[in-house]
Amino acid sequence: MIGKPVAKRLVFHIGGYDPITSHLSAQRRFVREIARFQRTWSVKATVDGLRDTADQIGWNVTTTGPDWLVETDYRLVRWDDVIEAFGRRSIGSRISVGILTFLDFVFSGTLWRYSLTNWRYAGFFLYPFVMFGLLVAAAFLIGAFAFKITGSIAIAAGGGLFGFAAALAGPWRWLHLGDLFDDWIFSREYIRYGNLEIEQRLDRLAGELVAAASNVAADEILVLGHSLGAVLAVGLLDRALKLEPALGGNKTPVTFLSVGSSILKVGLHPKAIRFRTAMERVAKSRAIFWGDYQALIDPLNFYKSRPMAEMGLSTENETTVRIVKLSRMLNQDMYRRIRFHFFRLHNQFVSGNDRRTSYDYFMLTCGPVSAKSQTLAPDGALSMIAGDGGLIASAPLPESELLGSPGAAA
Repeated sequence: MIGKPVAKRLVFHIGGYDPITSHLSAQRRFVREIARFQRTWSVKATVDGLRDTADQIGWNVTTTGPDWLVETDYRLVRWDDVIEAFGRRSIGSRISVGILTFLDFVFSGTLWRYSLTNWRYAGFFLYPFVMFGLLVAAAFLIGAFAFKITGSIAIAAGGGLFGFAAALAGPWRWLHLGDLFDDWIFSREYIRYGNLEIEQRLDRLAGELVAAASNVAADEILVLGHSLGAVLAVGLLDRALKLEPALGGNKTPVTFLSVGSSILKVGLHPKAIRFRTAMERVAKSRAIFWGDYQALIDPLNFYKSRPMAEMGLSTENETTVRIVKLSRMLNQDMYRRIRFHFFRLHNQFVSGNDRRTSYDYFMLTCGPVSAKSQTLAPDGALSMIAGDGGLIASAPLPESELLGSPGAAA
């Protein structure tokens, strides 16, 4: 059954490595996307009360249907300052450290593990470095061509340098290679050394999470990590469990959702010992429900994988995996426009849907059915929300569905 409807929810959302969307415009984007949610599910929503601090930006969301009302305290965890700091490094530093990062992931065997787990993700890893190699090769060919015509080494060197500078001024920016280099550089540094700014922020937020679980009159606390944000969400929950081992079991239930997750991006690196230890602690917590949403068409996530098993960890408390189809969330015209815009497809996990499907970001974060119940149900909220947006009863879930095998389509 759907159980008691949710009337109050606290959401901690941790986004991925996204240097394009400023956190200052995050609320505007949220308002735009929740408008699609209203049309799709025949519900109403209001957003107000912007709060902006060093650690998070938040607002209040009130969603209503014919027979329900949900008040959501939505908190977007900030790490745009860390992303911007990586982007301010000199171009020479970003290229040199990026090459070091490439060699690290290759010679540590991590790329090979990506290939065995999901070849599309291996392609995502290779893309920026292969493209950069092609730009370097093009600059070299320009220099070689100049030498062939003039016979001058100086002119050839100048031509090569000009070609390389043109590549950095054009394709380097157009293809977002700098951002992709930074993404992998950050990941390597986080794996090996951590990040002091993020560590301190997660420490503070963990205290907030523990206090909220004990004192806030919420029906559900949802920690949702998208893309690389899922890795940081594990860090947040791990710290909270160290402060309160019974987190989620005393008063307010806690649900962890990893959507379009990069958990294996970090977890498959042999040096990610600290992260795997944290992941195991979170997974072993009986009071925290963990659901993982994956999609085939998105090359930035690990489709049809079992995260704990792939990391060589105990599968006794493996996540409930749900496979979703991004194409079913969008109307045909929209899907055709973004079909090969992989970053936009990846962000559909945190965008509004044009159609009712088993996965809907706003139904999970702002809807009247708990995120846990939606994840456990094979069809999500589809059989729980009527055509007019009202709540309807759902049939009990068979025990086989509660296992959430990765082969079961949501």
